[in-house]
Amino acid sequence: MYVNHRELSVTLHPLKLVLSIAAGIWLGFLAVALTAWLIYKVLPAEQTQALNNAAAQLTNPPGAKPRPESDNPMFDQYRQMLRDSEARQAQEAEQVERQRSFNGPKCQFWMQQNQTAPSEKSRAAIYQFCG
Repeated sequence: MYVNHRELSVTLHPLKLVLSIAAGIWLGFLAVALTAWLIYKVLPAEQTQALNNAAAQLTNPPGAKPRPESDNPMFDQYRQMLRDSEARQAQEAEQVERQRSFNGPKCQFWMQQNQTAPSEKSRAAIYQFCG
């Protein structure tokens, strides 16, 4: 028994395939949305009102009102701690800068000059270079 096999040649164009899949997904989405809309329109008014109330509760929960920042003592305490921390950091930075300028070569030179031969010029230079 001899069976005659025929070959089927199929060529796929990638662009057509992608466009077909995109169109199928889009049409499927439209079909689901249209079906949901039709079911919503067919429901009795009591059920649609219940759905609307449930949707409103989900979007605006009644107990989730944020308190103003000024009424929150913990937030005020946090802001005070933050201000204190920033002031302390600024003071430490100023102290480090003063120490750096005091240890600088120009400051050391004028300190030595003032110890050796005190004068108004050496005191002015110490004030200028040592802070």
